[in-house]
Amino acid sequence: MGTRLTDAIEDYLLLWILLSVAAGLAVPAVAVVTEASTLVLAVMIGSISLTLSVDEFRRIESRALGVVLLGHVLMPFLAFAVAHALGLSPELTVGFVILGAVTPELVTPVMTELADGDTALATTALVVIGVGSVGFIPAVVALLAGGIDVPTRPIVEQLLLAVVAPMLLAVGLRAWRPDRVGAYDEFYPAVSATMVVVIIGGVTAANAGVVRSNLSLLAGVGAGVVALNVLGYGVGYLLGTWSARPTRIASVLSVGMRDFAVAAALVIAAGLPTIASLPAVAFGVVEMATSAGLAKWFGRAE
Repeated sequence: MGTRLTDAIEDYLLLWILLSVAAGLAVPAVAVVTEASTLVLAVMIGSISLTLSVDEFRRIESRALGVVLLGHVLMPFLAFAVAHALGLSPELTVGFVILGAVTPELVTPVMTELADGDTALATTALVVIGVGSVGFIPAVVALLAGGIDVPTRPIVEQLLLAVVAPMLLAVGLRAWRPDRVGAYDEFYPAVSATMVVVIIGGVTAANAGVVRSNLSLLAGVGAGVVALNVLGYGVGYLLGTWSARPTRIASVLSVGMRDFAVAAALVIAAGLPTIASLPAVAFGVVEMATSAGLAKWFGRAE
């Protein structure tokens, strides 16, 4: 029963995200979920981090990791450029910058594995970027965000409480009790995926009024997230051109995939305008579709 349920959650994640977005648009009361965004985010990060072992981090070449980190650093600047080119509001621009600056999507290692890429590299990059995000995100938001007062202290606090702490705790538990923690590996991704669906529904509901009253705004944001997603994949590919194929695949997915749920939850938890989470919601739908397609294409192209 447990296996069937987890498979249904993971295999049809895009469907659940679409249903969650629809529920948020139809029932604005779902926005109450955002009041627990810190807890939801901590469970989401902590559960998937329980699958990470210390041994995976020891096998990574520093040059390959450096390539992924460089691509990650470029992403918020690309996001800012996209928002600026589309003439989006300061609030939406902040949302794009945060989206570009957050960690790679939590399912990136899974997609990398399906694409026959370097899963250990994707996993290591996820952890290193997650820990480094406590300084990187506030710094890049302060540098690029103009026209709106962005409180960096709440962002730092939320990153520590909801991202870094649960991630380090989970990896530590895995190292301390690998057999006991590993006995439930099949459930952790499903728990994390469920939290993704929950938070996306909440932030969509918080933006329901804006979406209904200005569909042209959604069109602009949609064009922006498609452009950012494609640019991310392109940067990851170019940076990994001279690497082995598995490394190149990990680079493409780790740079192009952004953790939209973390971005959305972070916007709400930090007290930023709810409209700033709209890019993350739209990006989630686009990213889940494109990454699944890329994983299949890479897998067949070998």
